[in-house]
Amino acid sequence: MSENQVAVKKQSEITEQVFGKVKQLQEAGSLVLPKSYAAGNALKSAQLILAETKDKTGKLATEVCTKESVANCLLDMVKMGLEPSKKQCYFVIYGDKLQLMTSYFGKLAIAKRVADLEEVKAFVIYEGDEFEMEFNLDDLTMQLKTYKPNPLNVNLDKITGAFAIPVFKDGTRGDLVYMSYQQIKNSWNQGYAKGNSGAHKNFTDEMCKKTIITRVCKTLINSSDDGDLVDTYGATDEEIPVQQEQKEMTASKEFVDVPFTEEEHVSATVVKDVAPNECPI
Repeated sequence: MSENQVAVKKQSEITEQVFGKVKQLQEAGSLVLPKSYAAGNALKSAQLILAETKDKTGKLATEVCTKESVANCLLDMVKMGLEPSKKQCYFVIYGDKLQLMTSYFGKLAIAKRVADLEEVKAFVIYEGDEFEMEFNLDDLTMQLKTYKPNPLNVNLDKITGAFAIPVFKDGTRGDLVYMSYQQIKNSWNQGYAKGNSGAHKNFTDEMCKKTIITRVCKTLINSSDDGDLVDTYGATDEEIPVQQEQKEMTASKEFVDVPFTEEEHVSATVVKDVAPNECPI
């Protein structure tokens, strides 16, 4: 049996146990998944991805990660209704733990689900554009007062900031969210590429939109009834801090009891606020 086949077999066993646990939670009424979400399909996708996921030394996730962390990771993925094949989440190996990272697409999907979000309108501001926002004292919201972009001002070296406005399914709009270019760069500096990736350099405007949209989604998720789940979402893309490779992992830990069968009870550790050394964008 090849290394990959062994990895698939190991991962398949864990996946089946997690799927069993998911069905138990659903039958007990303690887990309600999105109508369009197929937990079984998502777990199968995760199984194939994890069977090929390796750490920096080339070792497979099934070799180095504890069964508990893998199982808890998959369970969190299902609870949040994320689909790894759609790049809504990533699996990152950190030491002997597997950690779930929610991507930009994942946060957008979650915000649409928990906040009835239809879309987020995002715009990049360049030098010379007319932009002014104002605070509405009546409803204590930040609103757009003036925005007059000029196509002739479009220059990636002259971006001054970005703003976004959430639009909900009922047609209403949320608060305007603004970030100066310095704030955006500060966010990028927390990431693994520190804003120096090809995407950041060649598509700066799109990365600015991505960052401001992510901020809007995080705000909506935090303010929703499901905001208590945000801690398990992990950081996203450019917001994931980088630590030295040999630095010990330090994070607050929460122990979650994940009983798979009557005979097997797993005490799984969910690591929060962890700064992994690498995460795909």
